[in-house]
Amino acid sequence: MSKTTRATQVLSKASVAFSLHTYDYDPNAERIGLQAAEAIGEPPHRVLKTLMAEVDGKAVCAVVPSDREVSMKKLAAAFGGKSAAMMKPAAAEKATGYVVGGISPFGQKKNVPTVIELAAMNEDFVYMNGGQRGLQIRLSPQDAKDVLKAITASVVAET
Repeated sequence: MSKTTRATQVLSKASVAFSLHTYDYDPNAERIGLQAAEAIGEPPHRVLKTLMAEVDGKAVCAVVPSDREVSMKKLAAAFGGKSAAMMKPAAAEKATGYVVGGISPFGQKKNVPTVIELAAMNEDFVYMNGGQRGLQIRLSPQDAKDVLKAITASVVAET
């Protein structure tokens, strides 16, 4: 597995402190983010999944805890839109240049508006996909927000 991806290059160029964590990716896992959290031994709320969606037809990226679901209503509101829908996997791969299961919010082909779940900002560190299946990046949520020029909002569905 390569330790250099577009995601790690973006973070290195921005002089962000991060560490890489590899794990055995299970393509048959029911929920990829939860499988990643279990594999690296971290609580699921600290391992964030990258979801590609569209708000009013425009691509956006949502970064949320792997044990939570996105509220489409809240996602649309976070970007000042009326409606949101998940992007189809093939469209997400085309938009990001990454394969599903390895989509990182960092180093995507096109910069798209990104939101990080507000609750994640309370963590000392979080994990985000490193740009390939089985690779997680550990970094501070504030550094992630700064590099991504992301907004923060509560976009997860109520449990």
